[in-house]
Amino acid sequence: MSEPTPVADVPVPGTTAPVVEPAPGAPPTATLATSPVPVSGAQVVLERDGYRAELAAVGATLRALTFEGRDLVVPFAADRVRPGFRGALLAPWPNRVTDGRYERDGVEHQLALNEVERGHALHGLVHWADWSFDQAQAARASASFVLVPSDGYPWRLALTVVYELGDDGLTTTVTARNVGEGTAPYGTAPHPYLVAGDGRVDDWTLDLPAASYLEVTDDRLVPVGTRPVGDREGFDFREGHAIGDLFVDHAFTGLAFGGGDGAGDGGSAEAREARVAATVTARDGHGVTMSWGRELPWVQVHTADRPEPENDRVGLAVEPMTCPPDAFNSGEDLVLLAPGEAHTASWTITAF
Repeated sequence: MSEPTPVADVPVPGTTAPVVEPAPGAPPTATLATSPVPVSGAQVVLERDGYRAELAAVGATLRALTFEGRDLVVPFAADRVRPGFRGALLAPWPNRVTDGRYERDGVEHQLALNEVERGHALHGLVHWADWSFDQAQAARASASFVLVPSDGYPWRLALTVVYELGDDGLTTTVTARNVGEGTAPYGTAPHPYLVAGDGRVDDWTLDLPAASYLEVTDDRLVPVGTRPVGDREGFDFREGHAIGDLFVDHAFTGLAFGGGDGAGDGGSAEAREARVAATVTARDGHGVTMSWGRELPWVQVHTADRPEPENDRVGLAVEPMTCPPDAFNSGEDLVLLAPGEAHTASWTITAF
């Protein structure tokens, strides 16, 4: 694969960046809208083989993704403040930190509470950050952001995200490197709302090879414990079934990577590279698949139940996660980045 062609730096709002012409023989650059800067930040559009991905700098957000004109995620306009976490990148933790409080190395930390109604710190610290698009080609782009130490999270992380369109759709790869002092707790996830086709979540079928789910309290969604999917009606999606009016806002695990759980595989390269997929299918047989690797052993599924009619159950949130909710307290599958260490995770969204 050729190296990406540099494009102009994203300008300060109200300024215009110079045009960067590709070198002779180089692949064409992606479309980079820079002036004026839209509400959702600088924009990049990638296209390849019927796929079109529209990216926004605020939150390193996947603003839209289509295949032959068909939505694969719930989109929003570039000149609109992003609705909630739709399409955003989540780091340095996904999901919730209960009460925004946790302890590391004997030190108590208090995060700002941005899920006010439940009293939690939700979805990390970079979903409203203004990322910088560094490089772009017609089908590949990268963005970066440095998370500086702050109250509640006193570590410095250099984050990079790469988006690439291929024959199998859009692959997103996020890497975090600890470029400061001390060992940093870390987790990540995306937050797309998948669209199978016509209709709403109620009209689609979900196939998810997960053996367990995380039970949470009804009022604040605080983790209680992991249980077999068969313990809760409608939560066993291993054979695939219609979602109907089922409410889901839960994390699933016990994922069957590569068709098995990997037990006794001896850590083979094939086992490490195995992937799992969640598939959402519309009544006409078309749909969308999201796949990911073992670095993401959890997935949050949410049926997007909202009081606003225009947002209610219009897409199925599928969020592959490095760790479960409240991992900063439980420590379960929590990534610990020593100074200089990096962690990489990737996922792919494919039409069928």
